[in-house]
Amino acid sequence: MRPTLRGRDRLAVLALAWVLGSAAHAAEPTQWLARMNHALTTLDYEGTFAHWQGGRVEMLRIIHRVENGVVCERLTSLDGSGREFIRKGPDLTVYLPDKKVVLVEHMLPRSSLLGGIPVIDAETAHFYRIRQVAHMRIDQRDTRLITVMPKDEYRYGYRLWIDRDGMPLKIQLWDTRHGGEVIEQIAFASLTVRSSIPDSAFEPDISTAGYRWLRNDAPAPKAGDASAWGALWLPPGFHMAMRAAQTMPGTPGQVDHLVYTDGLASVSVFVERKTAPATSGKPAIESARMGASYVFSTFVQGHRVTAVGEVPARTVRSIADSVRDQRLAYPPLPGPFAHPPRP
Repeated sequence: MRPTLRGRDRLAVLALAWVLGSAAHAAEPTQWLARMNHALTTLDYEGTFAHWQGGRVEMLRIIHRVENGVVCERLTSLDGSGREFIRKGPDLTVYLPDKKVVLVEHMLPRSSLLGGIPVIDAETAHFYRIRQVAHMRIDQRDTRLITVMPKDEYRYGYRLWIDRDGMPLKIQLWDTRHGGEVIEQIAFASLTVRSSIPDSAFEPDISTAGYRWLRNDAPAPKAGDASAWGALWLPPGFHMAMRAAQTMPGTPGQVDHLVYTDGLASVSVFVERKTAPATSGKPAIESARMGASYVFSTFVQGHRVTAVGEVPARTVRSIADSVRDQRLAYPPLPGPFAHPPRP
């Protein structure tokens, strides 16, 4: 005779099953993000997508390959400008036919030509709510809609439509403070995983005869120089990810470059040496919206400090305003800098 469960035992088993099922469901959105990042960083693929920001739409083509641990990417504008971005390992070459300029610089290891793809780890998860909000079919593909929304006002959120292979069919950058305003969107018209991609796929289509070449090389920081500058205020969870002293096209001398991130959102800060205009008046403070990024520029002790990031304007301005030469003593920062709200 098959043994039967008593009422109390049956309730205990049902409760345990509910707990385990709830835990698995809660972990699922993070697993989908991990699957997406694994696919985007390890598979060979090509696709065509529409990139929307600031009311402007551009069609682009992406080719991605990983061979012997080396990442190669090529991003090409299909709308007539002929712009091309070709990455081979850490080196990025940007071809600008309309300006007859080629710019060569370095990329961070985890970055991608597709832009800011959410990479969630244990630390980042403290500052975002990650949920699966829908299960649907898009272009005959089984797809999950995953949201990554911030717990405070210092960063943007994401909505991602991810297919069963982990490929993102659509990505939206959201400003949750304005009722879900879309700041930027990528939507794929086609996306195909390839078994192999030849080297020829990562060569430019244009001739660079007569072009001007600009190289943005970043030498090692000088002792007591690039390390002098830093932000005295950061949003919860942000930390310094990179600092370097480097040269930049159109800027005399070296620029201190600092990158702050929470693992998902990031803000770059550039400090130019002694560039304040020689006037008796107060130097101008400048700000602008560039696509999904906000740019803010001010002066600190005669140095121009410029911050840029795909985060709300308040975050960029606050970080820039708090940048100081850390070799000097300063009183505590006033007002909103002193005790930022915690999520």
